[in-house]
Amino acid sequence: MRWEAPALLAEPTEARPRIERTAVIRVHGALTCYEVQARAALERTAEGWSVSPYRGCAEGCRYCSVRRSHRYLGLDSGTDFDSRIVVRTNIVQRLRADLASRWDGEHVTVGVAGDCYQGAEEVYRLMPGVVAALREAGAPFTVYTKSTLILRDVELLAAAPGAGVVVSIAFVDDRIRRSVEPGAPSAQKRLELVAELNERGVPSGVAMAPILPLLTDSPDQLAATVRRVAAAGAVSLAPQVLRLPPGAREWYLAWVDEHHPALAARYGELYGRGPDADPGYVRGVTGQVLQLAARYGMGPTRPEQPLPLALPAPPQLTLL
Repeated sequence: MRWEAPALLAEPTEARPRIERTAVIRVHGALTCYEVQARAALERTAEGWSVSPYRGCAEGCRYCSVRRSHRYLGLDSGTDFDSRIVVRTNIVQRLRADLASRWDGEHVTVGVAGDCYQGAEEVYRLMPGVVAALREAGAPFTVYTKSTLILRDVELLAAAPGAGVVVSIAFVDDRIRRSVEPGAPSAQKRLELVAELNERGVPSGVAMAPILPLLTDSPDQLAATVRRVAAAGAVSLAPQVLRLPPGAREWYLAWVDEHHPALAARYGELYGRGPDADPGYVRGVTGQVLQLAARYGMGPTRPEQPLPLALPAPPQLTLL
C-alpha cells in the first residue's frame, strides 16, 4: 500500500488587504467601500485637530498628499486610493465622545484624509452628524472640499458660529483639471460654490493648492486664477505649491512622464531633496500669489476668524 504523506505546511492562502480582515465590504457602483469602526475621531495635526469620515478619495487627484495612507491598510496608493474608500461609519458617535473627553478648544479641520463630500457621502450621509457635533461642542472648524455636495448641508453650516469652508481651486485651466483632477468638479463650478456659500452665510475661502510647477505657475495663469477667485467673493486666499511625499510622488511623476515627458528632468531638480520643491522656487511663486491677492483685498486668512494657512499638514493617521 502506498501512503501519501500529508503536507507539512498548508497551502498559502490568497493574500488579502489588511483592511479586509476587519471591514464590512460594500460595492456602490465604481466604488468599493470598507465600512469600519473608528477607534477615535479626532487626530492631532500641527495646526490643531482633524477629523475625517473617509479615507481615500474618488476625486482621483494625482497629487493628493495622503495617498500613502492606503499602504498601511494593504492597499495601493494609486488606483486603490481613488476607488477603495474607507468609511468610518461610527465617526459621529466617536467624535462626540472625543469632543467631550479629549478636545482642548483648538481648531478642527474636517476632511484631511479624503474629501468629506466626495461621492461616498451621498450614500453614507455622515457629515450632517459631524457638523452637528462640532456645532454643539462650540468647536471652531473648517471644512476642506472640492465638492458641490456641501451645499446640501449649507443651513447646518450657517447655523454653526465657528464654521468656515475652504475650497481648493489651484488653477482655472480645465484641460489640466480633467487630466490631473479627473473626478473633481470644474474650477468654474467650484468658484460658483464659493460665491453661493458666502451668499448663504458660510464664510468660504480658497486654497490655491496645489500650484503645479511648470504647468500652472506662469504669471498669466496665476493672475487669472486670483482674479476669478476674487470675483467669486472668497474671504481668503492661501497659495501652496505642490508637495510630493511618498505615495503622491510616484503617482504624480508617472503622470508627468506620460503626459509631459519634457518636464520630467526639471521636476527631478525641483524635488530632488524631498517632498517640497526648491525653497527659492516656492518663495517666488507664493510671493507672486500673495501680492496679486492683496490687490483685491484678500489675505491668507479671514480677519474675523483665522483659518489655517492653505491646506493643513496630514495627521499621523491611525489604522482606522
